[in-house]
Amino acid sequence: MHAKYDFCGSAAIVIGGTTGIGRETAVAFAESGANLYVGGLGAAEGRSLIEEVKQRYPGVAIEFAEVDVRSEDAVREFHEKAYARFGRIDVAFNNAGVPGKTAPIHELTQADFDLIINVNLRGIFFGMKYQIPHMLANGGGAIVNTSSLFGVMGYATTATYCASKWGVIGMTNSAALEVARSNIRINAIAPGSTMTPLLRNMFGGEQEAKDIVLPSLPMGRIADPSEIARLVLYLASNESSFITGQAIVIDGGGFVAGADKI
Repeated sequence: MHAKYDFCGSAAIVIGGTTGIGRETAVAFAESGANLYVGGLGAAEGRSLIEEVKQRYPGVAIEFAEVDVRSEDAVREFHEKAYARFGRIDVAFNNAGVPGKTAPIHELTQADFDLIINVNLRGIFFGMKYQIPHMLANGGGAIVNTSSLFGVMGYATTATYCASKWGVIGMTNSAALEVARSNIRINAIAPGSTMTPLLRNMFGGEQEAKDIVLPSLPMGRIADPSEIARLVLYLASNESSFITGQAIVIDGGGFVAGADKI
């Protein structure tokens, strides 16, 4: 990624860090010198991330633990272990998310709704609930939450996904105001189409995703996860020291060009 930020001596939590944007961001933090406590689902993916980081950046400490962000007890225990391991967490990236079922809203079930809200919204609520007190007690920090382009626009057949991602921005805005004078900055990213497992699952495959979204993208391509990771590192770094309570859209110009026409 060509590190531009210095996180040496810092420790970062990445939740939802086994694949896609989360994994790329974990590797980017490691490249920048941060020690890492990564959470997600998938023990095999977690082990492969640890192996990759240790091989490429042997001076970085990294731990992985499976965590179900729908469970408050699991999220609390995850954070307690992270704080015990590194003593202080300076940065948290709350990235866990699922695409959910794509269908008109009247065809969705309560289970469909509960899954996507519990992972995408409740999970970030639990993350901030256990990150903010730690940062308040330790002089500050930075939190980045993952929303989506669909958190700033509606799109037919993704009503519950949009609802969850709009909610992330609302929580981010409000929480940022609560701690703005406590040296804690909280921002959100709103990625557009990025070639991740989530995008493939949402549209039924890589080629299907390209067929649907490319016509609406002024830059004519889908983002690489490393491009999103660079924004996360910027928002987590002192280079963005006067930015808080924002949701930064990173989508290749699709939103301003009328992405609602997808």
